[in-house]
Amino acid sequence: MTALPTLSRDELERYARHIVLRDLGGPGQQKLKAARVLVIGAGGLGAPLLQYLAAAGVGTIGIVDDDTVSLSNLQRQILHGTPDVGRKKTDSATDAIARLNPHVTVEAHATRLIADNAAALIGAYDVVADGSDNFDTRYLVSDTCFYERKPLVTAALGAMDATLTTLRPHETGPDGRPNPTYRCLFPERPPAGMVPACAEAGVLGALAGMVGSMMALEVIRALAGFGEPLVGKLLMMDARAMRFETIAYDRDPENPLNGEAAKA
Repeated sequence: MTALPTLSRDELERYARHIVLRDLGGPGQQKLKAARVLVIGAGGLGAPLLQYLAAAGVGTIGIVDDDTVSLSNLQRQILHGTPDVGRKKTDSATDAIARLNPHVTVEAHATRLIADNAAALIGAYDVVADGSDNFDTRYLVSDTCFYERKPLVTAALGAMDATLTTLRPHETGPDGRPNPTYRCLFPERPPAGMVPACAEAGVLGALAGMVGSMMALEVIRALAGFGEPLVGKLLMMDARAMRFETIAYDRDPENPLNGEAAKA
């Protein structure tokens, strides 16, 4: 077993409120320092997610994003500022994280996640958090995480609603059966045009901040090993009524990853 890294005097003070937490403590903080987390997207969800992962002391954070900062991003993507307009989001995010916590190492991947690079990128990290804004990327990320045996925290943001779940389909649940996949939730992509893009439908900025922070919480729980993760559970949020609902979902025997046909 690899020894956990020690915390410097500065880190002990920085993370003092974590270290006194019974569920986290010093060993949990050391696990965060040793961890490698890949964040897909430095946008509406990725911006608050990255901030809280960095503030929490996750040792190495990878960022995948091929976009540049635009003025219309700043209503919700609070990791970036007005002077960053026109810069690569990975560059802006790297600088912001350095200002927030110099103990964090950032690995910037200024590229789009595609089939040719997904395995290499995802395979190099312990946990993946997907804040992408399209189904093609979500399916690619979730399928690759399954094959690379990596836990995945994934969320989707609507105009005034959002969903969040954690996927560990490469593992079995308490009942001994494989955990569900992303394809158990969404067997097929929605028809083109059914889900309007953010630029068309709009998005409530504070909702992005809330959901991104909740993604960070799921990642931190996965790394430190406390609490009950959202495995087999979909958290649904309605910002209009400030209503939260959690629904359970099971493995679909017909899914192509760990379904019955895949095992045959």
